[in-house]
Amino acid sequence: MRHEERIAGELNLSPRQVTATINLLDEGATVPFISRYRKEVTGSLDDLQVAGIRDRIQQLRDLDARREAILKSIKEQEKLTPELEKKINEAETMAKLEDLYLPYKPKRKTRASVAKEKGLEPLAIKILEQGNFDPLTEASQYVNQEKGVESEEDALQGARDIIAETINEHAETRQQIRELFMKKGIIASKVLKSKEKDPEAQKYKDYFEWDEPIAKIPSHRLLAIRRGEKEGFLSMNITPEETEAHAIIEKEFLKAHNEASEQVTTAIKDCYKRLMSVSIETEVRMESKKKADEEAISVFAENLKQLLMAAPLGQKAVMAIDPGFRTGCKVVCLDKQGKLLEFTAIYPNEPQKDVTRAGETVKHLVEKHRIEAIAIGNGTASRETENFVKKLGLPSNVIVAMVNESGASIYSASEAARDEFPNEDVTVRGSVSIGRRMMDPLAELVKIDAKSIGVGQYQHDVDQTALKKSLDDVVMACVNNVGVELNTASKQLLTYVSGLGASIAENIVKYRNENGPFKSREALKNVPRLGGKAFEQAAGFLRIEGAENPLDKSAVHPERYKTVEQMAKDAQATVRDLMTSAELRKKVNLKDYVTDEVGLPTLKDIMDELDKPGRDPRDQFEAVQFQEGVNEITDLKTGMKLPGVITNITKFGAFVDVGVHQDGLVHISHLSNSFVSDPAQVVKLGQKVQVTVLEVDVSRKRISLSMKGDAPPRPKSQKPKPKKQQEERQPEGDLQAKLAMLKGKWGN
Repeated sequence: MRHEERIAGELNLSPRQVTATINLLDEGATVPFISRYRKEVTGSLDDLQVAGIRDRIQQLRDLDARREAILKSIKEQEKLTPELEKKINEAETMAKLEDLYLPYKPKRKTRASVAKEKGLEPLAIKILEQGNFDPLTEASQYVNQEKGVESEEDALQGARDIIAETINEHAETRQQIRELFMKKGIIASKVLKSKEKDPEAQKYKDYFEWDEPIAKIPSHRLLAIRRGEKEGFLSMNITPEETEAHAIIEKEFLKAHNEASEQVTTAIKDCYKRLMSVSIETEVRMESKKKADEEAISVFAENLKQLLMAAPLGQKAVMAIDPGFRTGCKVVCLDKQGKLLEFTAIYPNEPQKDVTRAGETVKHLVEKHRIEAIAIGNGTASRETENFVKKLGLPSNVIVAMVNESGASIYSASEAARDEFPNEDVTVRGSVSIGRRMMDPLAELVKIDAKSIGVGQYQHDVDQTALKKSLDDVVMACVNNVGVELNTASKQLLTYVSGLGASIAENIVKYRNENGPFKSREALKNVPRLGGKAFEQAAGFLRIEGAENPLDKSAVHPERYKTVEQMAKDAQATVRDLMTSAELRKKVNLKDYVTDEVGLPTLKDIMDELDKPGRDPRDQFEAVQFQEGVNEITDLKTGMKLPGVITNITKFGAFVDVGVHQDGLVHISHLSNSFVSDPAQVVKLGQKVQVTVLEVDVSRKRISLSMKGDAPPRPKSQKPKPKKQQEERQPEGDLQAKLAMLKGKWGN
């Protein structure tokens, strides 16, 4: 089956769509460009479908490359038979390929290879045939002290070693045992005796004695157990019933009931214990880890997408405050473009408690810079600082809102921050980041390594290459979905524009600094190293406010300007008239402009853009208001009903900020009055919610919340659920760690 046909069947698409998409990808087109500007070619595939095709064709090509390498290796050994070649060419997974290659794979010295060197292979073959003979008598013919075969038992042991390796390298049997592990294997974890009392080990207490089917274990639980093992607190193994595994092997290799078959039975047990179970368990550990990684990465990617697409305040003059106690609050003032105007420090909180002077400073700066909104970081002293600001009697039109500052410290110490503010310290840079996050979360958050933003689930435990690829996909999708203002965008933001990358983005900023603002998209062609292909991929996603050609501020691609100009000409109007008059647009019959290259999907997109050029797909900004008087975890009481905001979504529930410096968990069972299988079906990141406090554990900094309309307080005397029914939390060190391009998931 051709790859295109196989992918089409897996993704429920037509082979033509898949072939066309692969051709575009091979020509260097990006996922956002293909899904936005090549709808006629692909049959209007969206970005997830295009990304799925991209990832799957790469997997199949990697499989082909490995297949060729294996065929070449076996051919060089002069052991490639037509039957084996056929099996290798028909293998559809990497595991199947490696099973077929195992007997021919160069390996280090083994017990079986040593036995073969001693000349015991004929004895092993005869025993494996299981005819009626006396193995001990037969083995006596192979006793040879010069070769190291001291006795009949030595000869039989060597023969059994050869048989064990032969069984271990049997592809069909390995596949059956692999399936047994995956379907019926039990993952079990135990605390290491030497670590049982270790305070650090207590975060893994749920797994001190734990077991459940590997087929059912949630990704977050598997990753938690693996982390506990990696940190040296837990041991972990995955095993099915040994008797069932033996039965599978015996069905293939046990052919009689005689003395020879007894030798084979012994070899089977040795093979499973010493060779097959060990290697298959390793494979299953890797495969289960891969699946857990995919799920965790998917969660992270979806959370990141929601965070990046959070509602922007827009271009307003902003004061940003990074709150603190002893070291004071860092205050910065930014203009409507996010440029730093002024910074200072105030000390309204303990221990200085200089409320009067701090208040005068804030009011003076608000008036001086015509501040329209105040962004307060949600870290230490945030609620105290928020209360202080709200009591100052500022104009009612000044918005005061909390902003998630997760990752701001990472940005403040980054190269990007040093380049932008070489003369300011990290506290000023961090405050600027907080303010800009309120103005445009997407533009600011792209400057930070996505893993540091804090919306993940065990993000440091998953495959980092796969994580980066997925998160880069998400960032690119969001950036290109929103569009980028060419004359104000940072180098980091431009890097994610379709077709650009870091090097060209840097050249764009340099050209802009040397030559002034771009007056047209066409002027991009003057940027060094920005060739025709890069222009084609990027131009439609770049906006130029105030450009001479009004289409330059829209998502209409320059390659379709002539189509719009023809529409305007036919309507006896200008392009600008067409963009401002709904009546003129209604007169346009799109079917009149269909050509071999331009179809109705693109024409409809063009008309949408003419209606709202450069429209922002994100929601309107809405400030979060927390409960007054509830500032610390100690202020929480069972049964309290509080406003909050969703800060992180995992497979086992959602974390909610209720304004007490410690997020609470709404377990999946308390997200709704109805059954919920996936928290993402019920809530989204940044969503404002009402929660009820179920339980507060101040010592462990754990808050249990409910979003059920009739959530009852949890009785303090309630006994904990049996171990197997508990839904564990992330280790405490990960509670603050707050995904997607949902990839097609195919096993290797």
